[in-house]
Amino acid sequence: MQVLLANPRGFCAGVNMAIECLEEAIRLCGPDIYVYHEIVHNKYVVDRFTKLGVQFVNHLHEVPHGAYLLYSAHGVSPQIRDESRRRNLRTIDATCPLVTKVHLEAIKFTNEGYRLILIGHEGHDEVIGTMGEAPQNISLVETPEDVDALPFGPDDKLAFLTQTTLSVSEANRVIERLRERFPQIKCPPKEDICYATTNRQEAVTALAPRADVVLVLGSQNSSNSQRLKELAVEVGKPAYLIDGAHELRDEWFAGAKTVLVTAGASAPEVVVEEVLDQLVARFGATVSTETIRQEHVHFPLPKELRALQATAAK
Repeated sequence: MQVLLANPRGFCAGVNMAIECLEEAIRLCGPDIYVYHEIVHNKYVVDRFTKLGVQFVNHLHEVPHGAYLLYSAHGVSPQIRDESRRRNLRTIDATCPLVTKVHLEAIKFTNEGYRLILIGHEGHDEVIGTMGEAPQNISLVETPEDVDALPFGPDDKLAFLTQTTLSVSEANRVIERLRERFPQIKCPPKEDICYATTNRQEAVTALAPRADVVLVLGSQNSSNSQRLKELAVEVGKPAYLIDGAHELRDEWFAGAKTVLVTAGASAPEVVVEEVLDQLVARFGATVSTETIRQEHVHFPLPKELRALQATAAK
């Protein structure tokens, strides 16, 4: 068996920043820290921090007054920030800067009088946070058919935004329909789908045709990981989204000579290595890294954490 190991894969700059942020917060403040929603959508990462004592919550009433609260990489709505202030919570904002960019675009377009159309998946943490910036002014669409149901006309002042973790091809189909129906619609100055999502999808699109089976490391609630699996299926390959080596099934590889392994932007490299070790042990696999694009993006820690670091250093 030959294993094609996709590069880039795994952690993006936003996920790296959020995880480093939580690790540093634990170092400075102790493990009695709360996180609003999962820090990133990955079971391995969440379980690791839970074992250290971190508590992940879905409602702010679960957080004691005055406690430390970290906002996840997916961002939160202004309503959550307001409620946090009312509860005197000591907040640390680990929102990915690329998600913050979409929030700022929502505010800017709303202030300029545009009605907003957000392309994204209903119920996703990022979508909930973005829509919270202008809840009365944003319509959510997921498919071209959703676009057909919008109540706007040719004279409406419209702009669109996208969730950062969408499939590029999926988003483009919706954007094309928006532009067909609303030629006047305005787009963001720069594409919202993040560089890491795009790069990982590009790698799967380039490499999947060479493989018999595709393995995507990532959790079921990870939007960008789901998109990688879907891309492999679109080119006719059996694809499996798994959290780790314990989910591997020998029958998946019956007759398979080449396996593509990749990982979503919130999946740690340790789970990739465990899967590779299993493929080598079970099937005598040889591994070759296939680099499609280099990444050199880094985001600094949030200002609240840098302030805590400065205080601790005195």
